[in-house]
Amino acid sequence: MAHEQILIIEDEKLIRWSIKSRLEQEGYRVDQAEDGKTGLSRLEGDDFDLLLLDFRLPDMTGFEILERVREKFPEMSVVMMTAYGTVESAVRAMKLGAFDYLTKPVNLDELTLVVQKALETTHLRREVRRLRSEQFGPRSDVQLIGKSPAMLKVLELVRKISSSRATTVLLEGDSGTGKNVIAKAIHYGSDRADRPFVNITCSAIAETLLESELFGHERGAFTDAKVQKKGLLEVADRGTAFLDEIGEMGQRMQAKLLRFLEEKTFHRVGGTRDIRVDVRIIAATNRDLEKAVREGMFREDLFYRLRVIPILIPPLRERREDIPLLIQHFLDFFNKELRKNTREVDAEAMERMMRYHWAGNIRELRNAIERIMILEDTERIGLSHLPSEILTYRPPVPDPTVVEPSATAPVGGMTLGEMERRAIRQALDQAGRNQVRAAKLLGITRDTLRYRMKKFGLLEDSGSEG
Repeated sequence: MAHEQILIIEDEKLIRWSIKSRLEQEGYRVDQAEDGKTGLSRLEGDDFDLLLLDFRLPDMTGFEILERVREKFPEMSVVMMTAYGTVESAVRAMKLGAFDYLTKPVNLDELTLVVQKALETTHLRREVRRLRSEQFGPRSDVQLIGKSPAMLKVLELVRKISSSRATTVLLEGDSGTGKNVIAKAIHYGSDRADRPFVNITCSAIAETLLESELFGHERGAFTDAKVQKKGLLEVADRGTAFLDEIGEMGQRMQAKLLRFLEEKTFHRVGGTRDIRVDVRIIAATNRDLEKAVREGMFREDLFYRLRVIPILIPPLRERREDIPLLIQHFLDFFNKELRKNTREVDAEAMERMMRYHWAGNIRELRNAIERIMILEDTERIGLSHLPSEILTYRPPVPDPTVVEPSATAPVGGMTLGEMERRAIRQALDQAGRNQVRAAKLLGITRDTLRYRMKKFGLLEDSGSEG
């Protein structure tokens, strides 16, 4: 017996009654409305699987309603009905997203078949959404997790970029901070989600092969090119290409990538025909690209072309309040993967994990939880289960001769990121805003200082560079 719910928006009472009666005989739950305003209100108030929509209504046209429905309820199928059928109106209805178009008087047997097929389409769309949410959920380890101010800022940027038309994004951050996850979040949260997400690790492909991988090649372009091959950018058309470790790309390929970004076209290796694609490029690096530009290792024009929208992903040591959330996420994930029943971490073990420096960031935390759950069979992780590097770690003691400690530190303490920001500001003040002297006070290079100042938003008021 069917349980799907159908709404009929039709101004003729007799037609509404006859369609409703037939569909209820088939086991469907059916609601009805006599005009557009009432129909839209019913749609907002309930979860319908299918809309049967008249073309001419007293208060608005079916096309107006169809446009609103496709925008607000994209998975629901819509079948148009009209006594004034023309080829033009049928074509327009299909372009606006109608599943089918029936002329009155409606043949009820035909309608029943169309309803069955339309509902199959609705279910298919919902299944695609479900699978996509699973792909983007705990099972695939692609969740964005965090409540810290630094991570909430990143999440807000991801949300804005996903819904924008931006085609170039640069992710910057230490190794293991989750740049791949952020890239997938942008892709699967956008209207490109049903198109390919292509991951290209620039450092993993030899420079001589990278051009062919990205742009493809024609048959006979080189010795082993026995057939024509599409490049990854062509495969990613209307989707997203994630260029990981972009800082490792050689100068020759940088020039070719820049040309593609500016013109949106490329040639396959050995080819002469322009190939145009619509691809969102998300590049990622754990290198200081500004420093690489100054050293002549990375093209300045490509750097600024990639850095249209930059996202700086904070290291785990600067978002320690997210560690318990991440641990719980990995516990849930590996319980399913390894068929274990580890539920929690006790207070002492959690305190040690919160204090640990996590140089490998989220990747290191994930590996630590996986290692514990493979080796141990326990419902509660305690100190004895932690890896030795966590148990033996001791936080470094700040050198008071480098920067005077602040007399205004909050009673409740500060995060490591807040301490680092404050130390940099104090060093700059002590050095009269001279970056070279401030870097010496902190025992770091000026390039490192500038990178940290950029991260904490201190470049604007930095003054002299020395």
